Amino acid sequence: MAEQMITHSPEETAALAQRLAQDLKGGEVVAFTGGMGAGKTAFTRGLVMGLGAGDVVSSPTFALVNEYQGRLTVEHFDMYRVESWDDLYSTGFFDYLGSDCILVIEWSENIAGALPEDAITIDIQPGERENDRIITISGWKKEGKPC
Repeated sequence: MAEQMITHSPEETAALAQRLAQDLKGGEVVAFTGGMGAGKTAFTRGLVMGLGAGDVVSSPTFALVNEYQGRLTVEHFDMYRVESWDDLYSTGFFDYLGSDCILVIEWSENIAGALPEDAITIDIQPGERENDRIITISGWKKEGKPC
C-alpha cells in the first residue's frame, strides 16, 4: 500500500525523512524515483540526519556511492549514468545487497530489474508551488504496518 504526502519546503522533506528513519532496522533498500531537482537528495539528507550522521549528504553523481556513518551505515548510490548491467556491476551495488547497511538509490528506475522485491520505493514529484513536493512511499513498514 502506498501513502502520499505533500511537503512544502526542502526542510519539511528532510523532516519527514527523519521521522521515517526512526523505523529503519538495517538492510533496507530505499529506491527513489523523480526528476532532476525533485528532492531525492533532500530526503536522503533527512534520513541520514535521522540516523545520527549529521547534515553531511551530497549527491553522489560523480562518486557513484557515498557512505555515511550513524546509528546505521547508509550507502547512497546515484544510478543516473547507469545504462547497462556492466555499468551496475562496476558500481559495486551487488556487494552491498544483503548487508546491514541502508542502501539509498537515486534514479532507481535505471536499475529496476536489480532491486529486491521488498525495496521501499519513494517517488518525489513537484507540487503546485515551487517548493511543494508530492512524495509517494510504498513498502515502508512502521511498527509492523505500512506507513
